[in-house]
Amino acid sequence: MDVDAIIIGAGACGLMCAVQAGFLGKKVIVLEKNTKPGAKILISGGGRCNFTNQWATTEQFISANPHFLKSSFNQWTVEDTINFFETYGIVGKEKTLGQLFPEDKNAKDVVEVFTSLCKEMEQEIWCNADVKDIEQTDKGFTVIYAVGDKIKSISTSKVVIASGGLPIPKMGATDFALRFARNNGLKIIETAPALVPLTITGKDEDWYAQLSGNSVFCEVSNDEISFEENILFTHWGLSGPAILQISSYWRRGEVFNINLLPNQSILELIDDERKSNGRTLLSTLLNHYYAKKFTDALGKFLPLSKTVADLSKADMELVQQIIHEFKVKPAGDKGYDKAEVMRGGIDTNEISSKTLACKKIPGLYFGGECMDVTGWLGGYNFQWAWASGFVIAQNL
Repeated sequence: MDVDAIIIGAGACGLMCAVQAGFLGKKVIVLEKNTKPGAKILISGGGRCNFTNQWATTEQFISANPHFLKSSFNQWTVEDTINFFETYGIVGKEKTLGQLFPEDKNAKDVVEVFTSLCKEMEQEIWCNADVKDIEQTDKGFTVIYAVGDKIKSISTSKVVIASGGLPIPKMGATDFALRFARNNGLKIIETAPALVPLTITGKDEDWYAQLSGNSVFCEVSNDEISFEENILFTHWGLSGPAILQISSYWRRGEVFNINLLPNQSILELIDDERKSNGRTLLSTLLNHYYAKKFTDALGKFLPLSKTVADLSKADMELVQQIIHEFKVKPAGDKGYDKAEVMRGGIDTNEISSKTLACKKIPGLYFGGECMDVTGWLGGYNFQWAWASGFVIAQNL
């Protein structure tokens, strides 16, 4: 079969690449391990699909080579993503912090945009095709894949590896891209789960567990970065947007800080309360800002039964420390089963930033999550997937 390229993976990057290649009159076949395309798109945003972030720049991404994204993001912008989806009936509506969701549609409609366009342009998507290997030939490549218990192959001059990373194995996640890269001498930046809940064990485990289900708006920070969003207490530790964000910057054994009352000063609030009613209990004051269950739990650390007038200098220092400098040392994370993305991946120095072609293997391209490019929570990783798919298509 005469095709311009084989794309491995019908996720966000692979689907965008197939469509953009079709716009340019290039014939591709997409090989997808799962029974249907867009598996990760379909579960994103609780099935609603946070398809981009209107604030997205290269600054919201983690990579050993922070300049790598600039070319791709210049070639395919957030505005391009918004215009693309609007053209096909999906209008974005901001939920919070620049996150764009379909205004009156959902993740299925996002996938349908791509599958419909592929059908219209006769770009084939072969599902249940589990790629096992790629062999280099004189004319390009032979892609070897399994359909059930049958081994098949297809030849092509160019191959796009857009098979994703390691998170959510039950959705068909595979290490194929990393394994192939490693076997062919490409450097891999150490991988780890990212945008992932964190676990607490030991003496503090029960304290966190008793608060399971409680959410608090906080500023979570380390020496590198800070995020102001909700945290969620769980029976095994911490989750919620702010925790997922900081997890991408956290390493095992490290401590990070939680400011439980950002943009306010607890000492000033106590001082104001002293002036108006010094007999107010510390617990009563804190109940103005937290659910009673959370305030009660803070009683492990704070003299809640004291009036604000009776708080000593040492008490005030303790209140300041607990409310604004609450220290957390997670035991670990919930792993790839619960991670939204992967940190690390194929070293971007192995890949052309302008074309996303592999420097060592002519005709081979990498896109999406398999590379050492990790975005924040909130549509950033989709923006990278769309952009990388577009860039690759221009060069097939």
